[in-house]
Amino acid sequence: MKNKLGLHANVWVRDWGREECVLAVNKTAELGFDIIEISAPNPKALDIAFTAAELRKAGISANLSLGLDAASDISSGDPARVKAGEVRLREVIAAAAELGSSHVCGILYSAFQKYPEPPTAAGIAGAVEVLRRIGEEAGRHGITLGLEVVNRYETNVLNTAGQGVEFCKRVGLPNVKVHLDSYHMNIEEADMEMALVDTGAHLGYFHIGESNRGYLGAGSVDFGRIFNGLARIGYDGPIVFESFSSAVVGQPLCGILGIWRNLWEDGEDLARHAKTFIEAKLKSAGEVGREASRSALP
Repeated sequence: MKNKLGLHANVWVRDWGREECVLAVNKTAELGFDIIEISAPNPKALDIAFTAAELRKAGISANLSLGLDAASDISSGDPARVKAGEVRLREVIAAAAELGSSHVCGILYSAFQKYPEPPTAAGIAGAVEVLRRIGEEAGRHGITLGLEVVNRYETNVLNTAGQGVEFCKRVGLPNVKVHLDSYHMNIEEADMEMALVDTGAHLGYFHIGESNRGYLGAGSVDFGRIFNGLARIGYDGPIVFESFSSAVVGQPLCGILGIWRNLWEDGEDLARHAKTFIEAKLKSAGEVGREASRSALP
């Protein structure tokens, strides 16, 4: 099965009003992507009916992503914040269901921030309990949750693929999967290819991004090993390109992500290059997988 390719909306726009929706959806469709990923930290602010209509006209789908904030941190152990986080997650599931989304992904298990101390066992257990309930709700709508594994400066809970797999096993639902991202893997994983192989069938969503958040291939990520790993596990889920520039996004995202210099200004050129790059790497990895059969002796 061919992977569906996606593009994060922040390549085009900072916010998601009607004008931004029309621009981002149509540009994404024009370049031949299958999915646009929309950031939804406040899902009630999205004009769902308008967005759904634009998606139908353009012939593409949308997935939603978010990171919880400090006031809605379900790993905090604070009952008020845990409750606020569960409410927020239920809101985003409801919005995704209205849009017909297949996935909701991101930092769904903690706050999107740098923590000054490690997580507690009780905090992680509380997050597992919430996500089991949210996962069951998502499953009723045919939605997969992707728990994004990010670097140590953006959470203290899931920093490696192995931690993501363990967390998903604790949740114990078939639609709660690991969401990996090459940008974060390049920081935290000792061996990115083996991290993918070890994640295996638990992988449900994949972000592709360069080490400097810019053009794919213009940084230090070893994409050969990344795509070989995806091919080895037969990954057939979404692959979504994610990149940020202060030419498009502003605060607070620039501050959280440390976007202090622009690696690009032309989102269309960046996105077109990304699609070509991803397709070429998928083709190459597929050919590597066929090498053994071609090398068989007569």
